[in-house]
Formats: sequence, structure tokens, C-alpha cells
Amino acid sequence: MATPETQKNMQASNGPVYYIVGPRRMHNELIASYLEQKTGNECYVVNDTSQARTDHSKNQNRQKLLLWDCQGKKLNGLLAELAPYINGNRSENRIVLFNVSADLKFQKKFVLKGVCGCVYEHDSLDNFIKGVRAVIEGKLWLSREMMTQCIFEGTDNNKPSESILDNLTERQIEILALIAVGATNEEIAEKLYISPHTVKNHLYNIFKKINVPNRVQAALWAAGNL
Repeated sequence: MATPETQKNMQASNGPVYYIVGPRRMHNELIASYLEQKTGNECYVVNDTSQARTDHSKNQNRQKLLLWDCQGKKLNGLLAELAPYINGNRSENRIVLFNVSADLKFQKKFVLKGVCGCVYEHDSLDNFIKGVRAVIEGKLWLSREMMTQCIFEGTDNNKPSESILDNLTERQIEILALIAVGATNEEIAEKLYISPHTVKNHLYNIFKKINVPNRVQAALWAAGNL
């Protein structure tokens, strides 16, 4: 029987891995330690996304969460900084912006590029942890205002052609509808009486059919088009 320490190590080796990106090493090391303590998963502090893009051998095929320290940054320049990571990584990897200034207006294009969460500089550490857990579970951690902007504006002003909708199976439409309301793979599997592996296969095919790179954009597409 595994000891609590062994179980913790097993969880860390199989669970998601976190990367905190930013130059404030001491500050981010403290956050990393707190995050590891609260979640039991590994957390690395890196200076830029090139380090996060390079898989440690033991972290291959593990879900990654990039936590980007936005202290003192202008959001307009963030997409350019995030681009190498966004373009070079699997769609399963997620991005959370934290220490975002309250007076900076969050832009819909960040969500369309794969940002799944936004934590403001005035938020508590506990709120930060809740956001991390929500994103790892496949949910969005955004304010009501952000969600309203993303959902009601949609990803495109035009409805998809009938051929796109016709090309989706009834099961794929069911899964898209569940994604749009924030359901995780496990919740979808339980509701539809299929395995999580089958859900992943459906998602892969859905992404190809509606031409989106990740779950977030699939949710926004579904909200605007189903």
C-alpha cells in the first residue's frame, strides 16, 4: 500500500505541470511553493516562454499550465510575447494571466488565442488557486464581463456555412454544447455514458471540423453558432 508521500509523488508525476513565467524570481518562487503545497503538482519558475516550451523528459505528454506574471506589463504587447508559446504547443496546454492591472481592459482576442484565465493583482492567493484548479479542469476563469463579451460577440460575425453544421454528428454537437457551458471531459463522459478517451477523440475531430485549435475557441464557437 502506498504511503501518503508515495501517493503525493505519484500524483505529481502524472498530474499537470505548472510554469510561472516572469522576471520576478523571488516573488514567483514563493507563489510556486504555495501552488505546489496546495495542489500537489510540480511548478517551475522560468524567465520566458522558451524555457516552458522545452519539455523536461519527465514532463512529456503531461498537461501544462502557463501562468504569466503580468505585473507592470501592457496587455497590447502580451500577444506578441505569448505568440511563440501559443504557436508551438499542443492545444491541451492552457494559459492564465495573473497580476493583471485592474485598469487594463481585457481583450477578447486573448481568449481566442488560448488564454483561459485572468487573475487581477488585487485578487487573493486563494482566488488564484481556485482559478488554476478551474482551468486545469477545463473551465474558463474569467469575469462575467469578459464571458459576456466573448459569448455574445462570438468568434465571428458570420454564422458558419450549413456544410459545417451538417458535417458535425449529433454526438459532436452534444459535446460542443456541453463544452460551451464549461463541462470537463470527465463530466461529458459521465453525462453521455462514454469514456473520457472517447470524448478526447471526439474533441480532436470536432476541432478539425470547425477549424479551431483548442477547447476555449471551440466553446466560443459553440456559444455563437449552435
